[in-house]
Amino acid sequence: MDNPTARSVATPAAGAAAVGAPAAVPAAELPAVGARPAGAPAIAAAPVPAVAAAAVPGAAPATTARTAALAGGLGVVALVAAVKLVIQLATVGRFGYSYFIDELYFLDCARHLAWGFVDLPPLFPAIVAGVRALLGDSLLAVRLLPALAGAALVLMTGLIARDLGGRRFAQGIAALGVLAAPIWLTLHSIDTMNALEQLFWTGGAWIVLRIVRDDRPRLWPLFGAVAGLGLLDKHSMAFFVTAILAALLLTPERRAFRSRWFWLGGLIAFAVFLPNLIWVVQHHFPHFEVLANIKRDGRDVHLGPLQFLAQQVLLFNPLALPLWLGGLVWLLAGREGRRYRVLGIVWLVVIAEMLLLDGRPYYPAPAFPMLFAAGGVALEAWLAARRWRAVRPAYAAVLALAGAALAPLSVPLLSPATMIRYSQAIGLGQPRIETHRLGPLPQLMADRFGWREMAAEVARIYRSLPPADRARAAIFGQNYGQAGAIDLFGPPLGLPPAISGHLSYYLWGPRGYTGEVMIVLDDKREALERLFRNVELAGHVSHPYSMPYEHFDVFVCRGMRRPLAAVWPQIKNYH
Repeated sequence: MDNPTARSVATPAAGAAAVGAPAAVPAAELPAVGARPAGAPAIAAAPVPAVAAAAVPGAAPATTARTAALAGGLGVVALVAAVKLVIQLATVGRFGYSYFIDELYFLDCARHLAWGFVDLPPLFPAIVAGVRALLGDSLLAVRLLPALAGAALVLMTGLIARDLGGRRFAQGIAALGVLAAPIWLTLHSIDTMNALEQLFWTGGAWIVLRIVRDDRPRLWPLFGAVAGLGLLDKHSMAFFVTAILAALLLTPERRAFRSRWFWLGGLIAFAVFLPNLIWVVQHHFPHFEVLANIKRDGRDVHLGPLQFLAQQVLLFNPLALPLWLGGLVWLLAGREGRRYRVLGIVWLVVIAEMLLLDGRPYYPAPAFPMLFAAGGVALEAWLAARRWRAVRPAYAAVLALAGAALAPLSVPLLSPATMIRYSQAIGLGQPRIETHRLGPLPQLMADRFGWREMAAEVARIYRSLPPADRARAAIFGQNYGQAGAIDLFGPPLGLPPAISGHLSYYLWGPRGYTGEVMIVLDDKREALERLFRNVELAGHVSHPYSMPYEHFDVFVCRGMRRPLAAVWPQIKNYH
């Protein structure tokens, strides 16, 4: 049963041989597409029209250039991106792993489109709504977007390495580093705004690279558009923009502040973000309230600076450390890399922001692709001597094998029971990000179990009610996972939409229910008896692999002592 899985685990190694193998065309003869020598005028970077190229003696035809590109780095990067896409899609729904808790919430947000939500901006729910309209809400349809985003991140990282002057090995090892990183396997296995966040940050870094390399300030408006869209996807884009501004001030690139294109880019970013900003102000900055409550409750695991940095090493694959750390050194101190020092400083500022604000370990992830790209260029240069050539394929193979060994901890390559044994055998697991009590699986895996079974139990209780009670019964979930599961799995079971006081569900209100009859999930009898005249234990929800806090009793409550609308402000739960 696990034989196919064993083959899947080894898939990150698929591109290793191509990364380290000799190129069909000697590397020295392959120009870096889009690159120009240091000090050359910007016009040298402009592409030569095919007709003009044909007229120049010795110029290669366009088809030859395309063939060389495919035989070089671009073909390797495309292969690694394809492997990434296959891994992410092939593991969807395996071994009973179902919708992740956040996905249930985002599907409901997609039914209530607005310019903002309590804890997220509007872009991602709008994209979810579009995907749902085109493809439906099956698990495969939901997971298609993050899988494509993962493949795109591989491509972008390889192309950034190309634009930094890297050839075949540089582009291939940078792409392979992204494929072999456990954090990106995880983030691209669930449909959240984090998958798109990687693209917005990486796209912004790529644009800044082009501005610096080609002296093209006219690209700042494009950066502004990407930054604005990034803010509409996730407000953490502000960390990246702040880091860019700080890095510009700390380098000669501060001359950008004298360019009208820079300020136009800022204006575009502000204009794109403005509708969400207005919504946030009108609703009294609810996300700040959520973050303050989380900090006060101590929900997130606190890490010291050294622990935080150690987590980065584990999240991105310990054997990738020479790659991204080498990229940082190359950007800050390398002879060729110093011209792009602004990108190295951006990473340092992002890490400083996360340490100061006690960010979660995966928050800096979008700042790493540019280091992987720079690291590929650095390793290619450092291993250029003939005596070091054999290190290239060896490192690519070892990096791929390490990625394959860590992959079962990040995506459903193994059954839950086998994964638990595997994690114990190698002594590694997913890092804890919250302080909740855990079951047998780590939280990011456990939160994919039990939702369908929960909806089935609620449906059993709902059908057991007299017809008059069913007609007026509300289903109340304590968190967005419970409410979202009812809304996704409930309609085929005859269930009405759920209500909840959690995050954006609070804004959507009681939906006309009076509280005369309520099915309440996950509460204490004593608390309910203060609100209702009659409280009856009607069922229990549990799953062997779900989070322990999703094991709870279900009550049927009748005769609310005060109208539900009057009690609703007390139900608000911004945690």
